[in-house]
This record gives sequence, C-alpha cells and structure tokens, in this order.
Amino acid sequence: MNLSMKWLAEFVPELNTDAKNYSNLLTDTGSKVEGYELLGDDIKNVVVGKIEKMTRHENSDHLWVCQVNIGDKTVQIVTGAQNVFEGALVPAAVAPADLPNGVKIKAGKLRGVESNGMLCSIGELNLTEHDMPGANNDGILILGEEFADKVGEDICKALMLNDTSVEFEITSNRPDCLSMIGLARESAVTFGLPLVLHTPEVKGSGDSINNYISVRNDAPDLCFRYSARVVKNIKIEPSPMWLRRRLRACGVRPINNIVDITNYVMLEYGQPMHAFNHACLDGSEIIVRRAAEGESFKSLDDIDHTLDNSMLVIADKTRAVALAGVMGGANSEITDDTKTVVFESANFLGTNVRVTAKKLGMRTESSARFEKGLDPENTMPALARACELVEMLGAGEVVDGVIDVYPTPAVPVKLPLEVDRINAFLGTSLSEEYMTEILTKLECKVENGIITVPSFRSDLNCMQDIAEEIIRIYGYNKIESTYINAAMTRGGRTARQTFEHDLTTSMRAIGFDEIQTFSFISPKYYEKINLPEEKRRSVVISNPLGEDTSVMRTTALPSMLEILARNASFNNANAKLWELAKIYIPNENADELPDEPKCMTVGMYGDCDFYSLKAVCEKIFALAGVVAEYEACTDNAAYHPGRCANVTVKGKALATLGQIHPTVAANYGFSTSVFCAEIDLEALFSFAGGVTEYKPLPKFPASTRDFSFVCDDALEVGRIEKIMKKAGGKLTENIELFDIYRGSQIGDGKKSVSMRATLRAADRTLTVEEVDKVSQKILRALETELGITLRS
Repeated sequence: MNLSMKWLAEFVPELNTDAKNYSNLLTDTGSKVEGYELLGDDIKNVVVGKIEKMTRHENSDHLWVCQVNIGDKTVQIVTGAQNVFEGALVPAAVAPADLPNGVKIKAGKLRGVESNGMLCSIGELNLTEHDMPGANNDGILILGEEFADKVGEDICKALMLNDTSVEFEITSNRPDCLSMIGLARESAVTFGLPLVLHTPEVKGSGDSINNYISVRNDAPDLCFRYSARVVKNIKIEPSPMWLRRRLRACGVRPINNIVDITNYVMLEYGQPMHAFNHACLDGSEIIVRRAAEGESFKSLDDIDHTLDNSMLVIADKTRAVALAGVMGGANSEITDDTKTVVFESANFLGTNVRVTAKKLGMRTESSARFEKGLDPENTMPALARACELVEMLGAGEVVDGVIDVYPTPAVPVKLPLEVDRINAFLGTSLSEEYMTEILTKLECKVENGIITVPSFRSDLNCMQDIAEEIIRIYGYNKIESTYINAAMTRGGRTARQTFEHDLTTSMRAIGFDEIQTFSFISPKYYEKINLPEEKRRSVVISNPLGEDTSVMRTTALPSMLEILARNASFNNANAKLWELAKIYIPNENADELPDEPKCMTVGMYGDCDFYSLKAVCEKIFALAGVVAEYEACTDNAAYHPGRCANVTVKGKALATLGQIHPTVAANYGFSTSVFCAEIDLEALFSFAGGVTEYKPLPKFPASTRDFSFVCDDALEVGRIEKIMKKAGGKLTENIELFDIYRGSQIGDGKKSVSMRATLRAADRTLTVEEVDKVSQKILRALETELGITLRS
C-alpha cells in the first residue's frame, strides 16, 4: 500500500514531520514502512515557460530558436519540436537542470546557436498520457491556459508532482490499513493528533433507482452485503489533475473520471468498487449467484475464462457480467458513449475470492483486498463517497435511492477490559484510564469495562489482541527490563521429548549415526522393497517437484535403504544408521488428513549380523522398560524369510527386524548382507513411562535344572522358553538357551535344544522335592502344548 503524504494531510492536517521520522514512528507502532520516495525530487530547475518568439535556425531547416519567458527573465532555447508555437506554455528546463533518470541539461550551442536549456515532453518528465491527457507523445508538452498565471513557477508545483509516497507492508490481519483512512487513523494515534474524517453528502437529482435496477442475492454465504446506486447522464472525460496526482502517488494509473472515482474510493476507504454499463445489462435485475459449472466469462482484459460452481459471479438474467471481487466483464465495460452506470459496493467472502482468483490466475488490487476480509459496514460510506465525487466532478447525475441487500448484519465484538491480566501479560503497570484513552483513539468504545470493537478491526478477538494494541501505541521501547520470574517460566521437555532425547543419546552412544530424509518419495520405491499392491495406497502430492517426490511415504524403509546404498557406493565398509521418521497413512475418506505416526528405522551393514541388530533393538526396548517377545516372520517380502522377526509387547505389534531380502538388496546394488528394523515409535512410547521397580539381591541360593529336547527344526526356541516360564510360575527366575545341536544322530528336520531353568524362592532355600515338582510341571506343559519330550 502506497500512501500520499499530501493526501494524508487532508485527514491529519496538524501533522508536520519529515518522511524519515514519519516512517520510523509508524513502524514502531506496528505499521511497517518498507521505504519512501520523494516524488519530483529528481526534477530540478524546470519551470513553466511561455514562448514569446520563434525564429528558424539559421543553419537548420527543422530547428527553432525560441525566446522563452520564465518569469524573471527570457532565455533562448533551441528545439527541434514541431508542435510548439508562439504563446505556448511549456515545461522549460533552464540550464543547469536535472531530469528523471539522471539526465543533466547544460547550456551549449546547437549548430552554432546558443541554447540555454531544453523544452520538455511528458516522457522527459517521466509522465504518461494518462497523467497528462491530450499531451502529444511525440512533441513538447503544451500546457493549458490554466497555467497562464504560473509562468516561472516550478513545474513540480505547477503539475502537483511534489509529493512523498510512503510504501507500507500491510499484514494480512490489518485489511483496514489498505486505505488512506486506515493509515490516517494509525498516523493520528501515533503522533497524538486529531483525525479529521469527511462525511460524504450526495444531493441527488431526482428519479428513482427502482426505475433502473433491482438486486437479488442467491448466495448469502458468499456475499454478505451488496449495495448499489445508479448515475445517469454520464460524461466520460479525464479526471482533474489533483485526483490524477493522488492516484499516481499511490501507484494507480489514471484512466477516466468514472474508473478513477472507483479506484480513488478503493484507496481512500479500502473498499473495492465496480461500475457497470447499465445499457449492457440484460434486464433490470442484478443477480448475485454461483457460476454454472463450465460457464464462460470474458474479463475486462479480454481473456476468456471457464468458471466452476465454486465461484461467485454478478449476473444479469442471461449471463455473468463480473467475477465477484476479482474483475468486471468485457460485456459490461464502461465506454466513451456510456450514459448510465451502476456503482457496486459489496462485501464478499475473502477465502472464496482468493480461491477464485488463484484458480483463474488473475489476482487484482480488488481481490488482494477482499481476500483479507473486509468490513461489511464500509460498503455504504464508500458508495456515498463515490457518488459525492461524481457530483463534485460533474461526471453525471446521481439517481435518488440506494439498494442495500444485507441479510445478516454483523454483530459487534465485545471484550472485557482486563487491566490486571493485560499488565501481567505485558509486564507493565498501566492504568485503566490510560488503556481506555488508547483504545478510544483507535475508535474502540469502552463503557463499564466492556470494549466494543469497531467493525473494521476484525483482528481484535481476545485479551492478547487488546494487549497488543495498547503496547504498540504505548511503545515497546518503554517496557522496562526485569528479571525472569522462575515461577512463571518453568520450561522443560515433555515426556515425549524426553523419551526421544534419551533414545537419540542412546543410539549415539552405541555408535549409530542419525539421518533425516524427505517425507515424499517416488512410487517406484515401493516396487524396490516388494511392497504388496494393497499397501501402496499413499497421499499423492498435487504439485510435486517431480515423480521422485510425488507421494507421501507409508514406510520409511526405502528411505533408509537409499542412504545405506549411497554409503555402500562410496565404499564405506560399515554403516550403522537410524532415523526418527514420520510416515503418512491415508484415511478412507480422501477429504480427511492422513494419520502421521512416527516410526524409528535402524539400518546396518558390514561387520554385523542378525543378532547384532537384535541386540540394538533390545537396548531400545529396554530404554522404554518393555520386555519384548519375538516371533519368526516369513511373509514380509522386504525381508529374508528365515532371518526376520516380528516383535510384540502384550500382544501389540511393536517392530519388525531382520535381514533385507537378497532380491531387495540387489535392487539397491548391495553386494553384502543388510539388516534393518522398523519400530513403531508411537507403540513404544505408549509402553514407556512405567514405574521402575528395584529388587534386592537374593538372600537364598538358586537351583538349576538342564533340559534337552529333540524337536522340529522349525520350532522357535522362544515358544519353548515362553511355555517353560509360564509353567514354572513364580519360582522360575530365568530360562536361557545354552545349546542347539543339529546332526545325523538327531535326524533330518530335527534339532536338539538345551535349556537351563533357574529356580529360586525369595524367602527360603528350595528343597529337592520342590525343584523336581516344578521340573515335572515344565515337562508336562511342553509335552501337552508342543508335543516334545526330554532327549533320551
């Protein structure tokens, strides 16, 4: 948003400061200034001149020698322009002079004749035909008779070019500051000066608006308010110079009086407006509706668009004539022969305007304002101001009556003025009277401790918002430094953060390096790990950088294997890596966001085997205080069917670990065995945090019994151990495997398993009879459940 300091003086007439100080103070109170420009500062010693006499150059048939009156004297200037004449009023750069873009004018001779300057065109003054309507682009700028009494006057003053344009960076929560009035309000409060606001007055010319139009709102959820007035007997002509200069200082190009009025009101009030050519409307009814699916629309810039039913249009009875909040249609454009116009001042749903503009690639000044959420109470004052300007400029006759469709008026926000909470929050000791004074200057009403928020401040919704308003005006630099109150600032990690921190520390301690990989991967990664088709359903990225990053991963295993493979390709003989990675599990309902559980992947190759990996995993499980159970896994296509295990805790799946399947390893270019583990971090954390119990050293001796069984080679030792522990009951202190034997004496498909049971009672020494009784229970349980007996 660019602000004209001259225009600002209309609202804050007592403001007397330079641009630098103004910019600094406005930035301090929250209205960030990006920079400022002194308009006309690059034009020096250029004045209004009058050509008193012209003669042909003695050595040229196309040059003129002009005697130019510059007020206090007459100077001789040679020009090649052919549109000048005696008596013409022109911009004269009297040497030495400066022009835009670093041009320097010096006195000299042209073909032997002295020339003490240059007559200027609009281009040389950095102006366009929009700034000076009727000017000749190819010749000298001929000024009108209204400049006859300004001979010798500085051209910047005469053409109203000497202004200061201040550029603000307006945040999305302050759409009210996208206007001169909004910034004037901020300026007045910042400098402690009165704000002068004008109330528009429209005289009208008789007639009735009902004879011209009616309005029907078929989409009240997208159009909160629609106001309109009609102006007849329009006279399309250039705007007066003061209005053109204000638009120019704010970065808007002047067009004609009607278009300029709508732009002027948008800049002044922050309310975008649109003017329809009434003659182009089919019928008298204006309909605010959703576009039909596939509806065609040609915008004012002559570009064809195809609309969908999420977009809001302003239509007559047969077609759309404007895209609500974005741009008007070519079919209702104001032309030189337009006689009657309809002024629209409406309030649309900001998010809908933004989505529509983005879909069609046509973001405009209007849409940029609407998308931030404008004040519905502003439509009528802006409409009145536009009609007042029409009458002021003699641009037409305003028809009596206003159409204002406002189905659900906005309810003012009311908040309590919590003085103590605000002071505690800010670390200040401001009085209630001072807070009330600041809020009143910001046009908030404070009565009986209740703040009524003005409609244009949609960003004020809670105590913290009110506190921010108070402190930015009071001054952040006035807050006194204080010591931190430890009672109020008890920081620390959450239980989850502590768990992950301890996990990270443990993995580093055992020699593993942490990696971080992208959450988006290529669908081809699933093929490389032989993931079943039914498990490949993923969240697809709508605007991926490429196919390699087109889906959100459902498993982090491919990412780990990619990094391991890269290390192997660099001839690193050993690698031990781990990662805490998010995976993304899509929901059945595509409109819902995916679940994002965290998992832990561990990967290693080189000097390691399955049991090395298992030992690492057991350290991880021990950190969470869980006792895991292992079960052979043969149906996971990513792992070797004979060297893979699923891990559970209390029947809940916790992890999968094992050697990567040779085919998968080959897909990544490995020539050695690779071992990986996938651990469900959410499940692991759910088991963590229990109370750790410490037991005293035993006072009584233990008894041991060794058992040797012959069983099927496929039988897992873990199952045997589990059954022995259960059968032994409380007296079973430990069950451990100490030997496995396979050989011809045992038979094909068989193995001999030797287990040692350690039995102990906490309160006594076990007798031989008690030990034998427990041993028999163990043997019976093994025979009953697994069909195995002692080796003979």
